[in-house]
Amino acid sequence: MTERLRLWLERGASGFHLRDAATGAPVRWEDPRIRVVPAAGVSYRAEALPDPSFDPPCRLALVPEPDNEHDPNAVAIWNAERTLQVGYVPAAVAPELTGDEQALSLWRVDGGLRVLIVPAGAWVGTPR
Repeated sequence: MTERLRLWLERGASGFHLRDAATGAPVRWEDPRIRVVPAAGVSYRAEALPDPSFDPPCRLALVPEPDNEHDPNAVAIWNAERTLQVGYVPAAVAPELTGDEQALSLWRVDGGLRVLIVPAGAWVGTPR
């Protein structure tokens, strides 16, 4: 049985760094237990990106689009209320998702957004 992934988010300049909640050790974005991805296609939804519902560390909704004419593996990234779409999970990553992951906005970058994707059973502690 594998131990449940537990992460703390620690404030940075434009977003959050990750720490292992059990050890306090930094968790790198390349850690195989998580995905940190740029939201793809944000230039097509420039009006959505500055919305506060995408401010780190907001929860996000990952919505599969099996009927997407360009990519049947497409997974859209929406705010938690599903009222605004900011973009997509990159095409290279989307087929690897199981459909039950959690997502949070992690880091704002110039003209974009980095999204943290973790397994459904993971615990992510956000600052209050």
